[in-house]
Amino acid sequence: QLVESGGGLVQAGGSLTLSCAASERTFGRYDMGWFRQAPGKEREFVAGILWTGAKTYYAEPVKDRFTISRDNAKDTLYLRMNSLKPEDTAIYYCAICRVWNSNSAADFDSWGQGTQVTVSS
Repeated sequence: QLVESGGGLVQAGGSLTLSCAASERTFGRYDMGWFRQAPGKEREFVAGILWTGAKTYYAEPVKDRFTISRDNAKDTLYLRMNSLKPEDTAIYYCAICRVWNSNSAADFDSWGQGTQVTVSS
């Protein structure tokens, strides 16, 4: 089970750090990812990270602003979001990645319940 937290309301240009806590100690075996879904839009890929944390990949809209990381000793995934924009407003989800380097939601599973991020202009 994955549980996201850390969302909230922030002004444009601000920062937030999201967390995704895993209840299973097997967390460290899995590649992981973050997605987001804005109202009326499809769920879109944000970032992915290798099970070791050694490699990451990002969607173009967030590259150079967001950083995905993990602490396998704490069974926790993170997403540091800087220079936030109103278009980053969405519910953010973490999930297990079954196909490395994929940006398709079909290649991810065990979704958390999501955490709301709202960026005001």
